[in-house]
Amino acid sequence: MPAVAAATATAAATTTAVAAAVAPPAFAARATSVEGSPVREILALTQRPGIVSFAGGLPAPELFDTEGLRAAYDAAFALSARRALQYSTTEGAPELRAAVAARATARGLATGADDVVVTSGSQQALTLVTAALIEPGDVVLAENPTYLAALQCFGLAGARVVPVPCDEEGILPDALAELVARERPKLLYTIPTFQNPTGRTLPASRRAAVAEIAARLGLWLVEDDPYGDLRYEGRDVPWLAAHPGAEDRTALLGSFSKTMAPGLRLGWLRAPAALLRAAAVAKQAADLHTSTVDQLAAAHYLATVDLDAHIGTVRAAYRERRDALLGALGRTLPPGCAWNRPEGGMFVWARLPEDHDATALLRTAVAHGVAFVPGAPFHTGAPDPRTLRLSFTTHTPREIAEGVGRLGAALAEYGATPRGLSAGARP
Repeated sequence: MPAVAAATATAAATTTAVAAAVAPPAFAARATSVEGSPVREILALTQRPGIVSFAGGLPAPELFDTEGLRAAYDAAFALSARRALQYSTTEGAPELRAAVAARATARGLATGADDVVVTSGSQQALTLVTAALIEPGDVVLAENPTYLAALQCFGLAGARVVPVPCDEEGILPDALAELVARERPKLLYTIPTFQNPTGRTLPASRRAAVAEIAARLGLWLVEDDPYGDLRYEGRDVPWLAAHPGAEDRTALLGSFSKTMAPGLRLGWLRAPAALLRAAAVAKQAADLHTSTVDQLAAAHYLATVDLDAHIGTVRAAYRERRDALLGALGRTLPPGCAWNRPEGGMFVWARLPEDHDATALLRTAVAHGVAFVPGAPFHTGAPDPRTLRLSFTTHTPREIAEGVGRLGAALAEYGATPRGLSAGARP
């Protein structure tokens, strides 16, 4: 049967060709040199019921204004469904850019709509600025420790990240000046207000010094401010971007994730015109534009709802939860542990006694039904294995007390077991 023979021969030839196929080219070096986020991995680990998780920096879902946001989406469709479902401009919906500019101006930083590009979360704003400014081998300065996803972003760009010495209040200006003179970095990345992961806030005097150093020595400033609206005590500190010397060199990143809802994936970038234009071109290559319907819903929400009143409700709840965490830590953790008292934000930064290791403790903690994020991955320099980040926003005060009690039990077990002793922990 010639047809069958021909088919068999063809199949055999195909099999031989497949067997002899050459593997596709390798991944880019940056794709294999940058590790995944351990925070995301820990979040996946703690999804089982019953875990009290201090791991994720997540807003409390019960505080979302679901009714207000639903009405805003209804209005976006009712006013112009065709526009809501259509492509949009890369820079963003004009009414949302204007609303962002008005809020920035109200906080003391004169801003026009043309000074703003809407992004798919402030994480994208950081990615766009990095794409516009950083080439492989460029030096980036960052606080030590700092936001883990920023380290990933700079790593993917091929930057060399150099840590800036910090104390309990943040960047040390004299040390920064020495680093800039020695390393000739392209930019400084900083979260000066309620920093992730430490919760600390850079004082106004140091912000002025950082701006002066940037202007005198030639440096871009990238100011990340996702938590600035979440202040529970003390006075607001002006943005770094508002200080003399920073006007022509600061990219300010903002977000609606902590005040509206993170699922909207809405953020914004305020920057000098040339950098804003370069970032818009990078955004065109990335996703053309941020979701039109989400932008229009957010613009309608800002026009019809008192967002500041909603933020006030969130602040009150988070202040109570912060205080519950601080109180429980004081009652529960053993001598040798230490932690700070952030004036706002979502995180408390803690340190275990000497010779303890937070990463090793995490395994014991999860077995006790509690989770946190070890501090080591956040460090830009040599990590401090004793550090850990505790987020207080997603649990009630009663749940927080229960979680800290479990953490105390885990610490006691860690210090009393051979595993703990092998890591140098004292019983």
